[in-house]
Amino acid sequence: MQKTSARLLSLLSLLQARRDWPGALLAERLDVSARTVRRDVDRLRELGYPIAAFKGPDGGYRLDAGAELPPLLFDDEQAVALAVALRIATTSGAGIEEAAARALNTVRQVMPARLRHRIDVLQVTAVERPASRASTRVDSDVLMALGAAVHAREVLRFDYPAATVPGVGEDEREADRPSPPPRRAQPHHLVTWGGRWYLVAWDLDREDWRTFRVDRITPRVPTGPRFVPREVPGGDVAAYVAGRFNGSGASGDWPCRGEVILDLPAAAVSRYAYDGFVEELGPDRCRLVMGSWSWAGLAATLGRFDADIEVVGPPELREAFAHLAHRYARAATSPPVGSGTTATPAASVRPDRPRAGRSG
Repeated sequence: MQKTSARLLSLLSLLQARRDWPGALLAERLDVSARTVRRDVDRLRELGYPIAAFKGPDGGYRLDAGAELPPLLFDDEQAVALAVALRIATTSGAGIEEAAARALNTVRQVMPARLRHRIDVLQVTAVERPASRASTRVDSDVLMALGAAVHAREVLRFDYPAATVPGVGEDEREADRPSPPPRRAQPHHLVTWGGRWYLVAWDLDREDWRTFRVDRITPRVPTGPRFVPREVPGGDVAAYVAGRFNGSGASGDWPCRGEVILDLPAAAVSRYAYDGFVEELGPDRCRLVMGSWSWAGLAATLGRFDADIEVVGPPELREAFAHLAHRYARAATSPPVGSGTTATPAASVRPDRPRAGRSG
């Protein structure tokens, strides 16, 4: 039989692993009597752990939430996962960078040497995707307030100043108003996209769905009445938000999608096709279906593959290729700025293919 202190730790670990534990099952797992389990539960309660008892044929115990956070137990995998999550918390934009660093230091100090070594050698540098817009940080108190309203299904009242420069996928339709009135909305989801936080909500005044940037929201108190949740268009919040940013509505698909045949192996193309569909047609030939925000953008993306292209469809994609061909031809023959002579075309260089997807 385990010593009392070791048995208490084992009991606490079991109570954290699942919500409800029948008393008989706990006694079996710890290899003790039901009476010993009751005494151990009382000892944990004295240490501040809020353990509730429930009645019934399989009466037992559960670890409830308390007024204070008691010491917790983590297995090796949970401890490492927690440390890694805290390391990359700086890219969340939730204003918790300092708190995450302090939490990581606290977790590291109580880790056994074998786990401390594992997380020390894992030096993670979180790098966000380059963007033309500056990253924003939100107030963690605002995030908590919005999250509470989403959970409670309560109408939000908040100030939402007009943006200086409207952005894609954001609710910028009132940008011309210098002092917009408070907004009223039914909050449904908090989401992150491209390093920013957004609130997906039903705008009560405009009677339509909106995505609001959280860094521009100033909640007003108190919140409004409770509401019956609506279903997000399409039923999938991720697809809806992706559709707003792609410009395709609730479908989440690209507004322009085309199909071509490339004189390249499917295995080579698939590494750079991202969300495209690649089908092998032969050793050095494949079919590629991709999407983009515009037909010209799609044609330019497909042109990055250093190979002959056969357009299957639609006609808009073929027209975009023709338009770019004329534009590129003019660019190749136009003289340099400030020069009266025609530039000599550079020698054609064909590096290892494919070229698509490479940066810098």
